Amino acid sequence: MQLAYQFPERCERLVLVSSGGLGREVNFLLRALTAPGAEEVLSFACAPGVRDAASWVATWLRRAGVRTGPAGEEMWRSYASLADADRRRAFIRTLRAVIDLGGQSVGAADRLYLAAQIPTLIVWGARDPFIPVRHAVAAHEAIPGSRLEIFEGVGHYPHCEAPARFVDVLIDFITSTAPARVSERRWRELFQPPPEDVMCKAVPLPTTSKPFR
Repeated sequence: MQLAYQFPERCERLVLVSSGGLGREVNFLLRALTAPGAEEVLSFACAPGVRDAASWVATWLRRAGVRTGPAGEEMWRSYASLADADRRRAFIRTLRAVIDLGGQSVGAADRLYLAAQIPTLIVWGARDPFIPVRHAVAAHEAIPGSRLEIFEGVGHYPHCEAPARFVDVLIDFITSTAPARVSERRWRELFQPPPEDVMCKAVPLPTTSKPFR
């Protein structure tokens, strides 16, 4: 969304998948990781010993017939990637740039009208535990002409949990829409602030009999 906002001339279509920035609510864990000291807690949670123990438990559960599913596998990959200190640092800094203890601190609500100029597809899982599906509905209502696809029984990773359907929806969206062609002049007009309802009136300067020096 930030790329489309800063460089709209480079975007022909926009696809938002379980996207942040569309509302204040976000999972408690993500909010907690923005608290002071979260770096130390995350470092401990990703330490080799803890990671190996978690891997052993996961292996034991698989042998016992317990399947985590695509969403669980995706979360494990995300967790495993944080074993690297630089990645953890980048993750925390990125998180704190858009989320605080109260929820998402950066939002696109006041700029979603711009997406009406670009064919927009919104894909969401009805059971998303990280970002509520109502954000998708609100964004769809705020973007005229947008297309909304809610996957029932799916969580935060529709592209992993229902890949065949996701690909079908994406291909249909691309083939059934024309790429955006908006002139630079039109973008400038759209980015202009709305005119003020009340114009400032000129206030006469006080007069004096003494010459101004």
